[in-house]
Amino acid sequence: MGPHPAAGPPTAAAGLPPSTAAGQPSPAAGLTPPAAGLTPPAAGLTPPAAGSPSPAVDTKIDVAMAEALDLARQAPGTGDVPVGAVVVGPDGSVLGRGRNRREADGDPTAHAEILALRQAAAAAGTWRLAGCTLVVTLEPCTMCAGAVVLARLDRVVLGAWDPKAGAAGSVRDVLRDARLNHRVAVVGGVRAAESAALLQDFFSTRRQP
Repeated sequence: MGPHPAAGPPTAAAGLPPSTAAGQPSPAAGLTPPAAGLTPPAAGLTPPAAGSPSPAVDTKIDVAMAEALDLARQAPGTGDVPVGAVVVGPDGSVLGRGRNRREADGDPTAHAEILALRQAAAAAGTWRLAGCTLVVTLEPCTMCAGAVVLARLDRVVLGAWDPKAGAAGSVRDVLRDARLNHRVAVVGGVRAAESAALLQDFFSTRRQP
């Protein structure tokens, strides 16, 4: 992205964005995007090097990750990528569960996190999941990270990082973007080896001739 146009008086009718020299609409006043378009992750929260030990988490979160892994193991049965997710409430109870069902349901939004969030919201009787933690076997994508922010969760605990599409610090950091009206704490690498092994096994069988 090139440099922003110099500030000046409006050049278009009220309610219509002015155009830049390149013919593209410029951002609304006060909504200037960052130069690179991405917010870097907070210090110390970048994806760890391969082989790093699993971070210590409390027993309820570890149990939830074990359940998320079990859910992920069910996904290949319908041709879905093995990802599982669990939403843990403020009291440690499980409010929602999900595993990838995009192929099973023919639904492009049927990611494990989305399904777990929907179930949790139904159980809680509100879309606001303040105080809750999403435990997921793979770093959320941009769609799922956006849903987490909108649901006002407190924390995401993830297993394997996703260097190609992760939106919790790998490719972009939607969860801790200072421009948004809610930010989510991130704990990554919990039982990452197990999560990564499920994914590697799944894709290796599909690459065979």
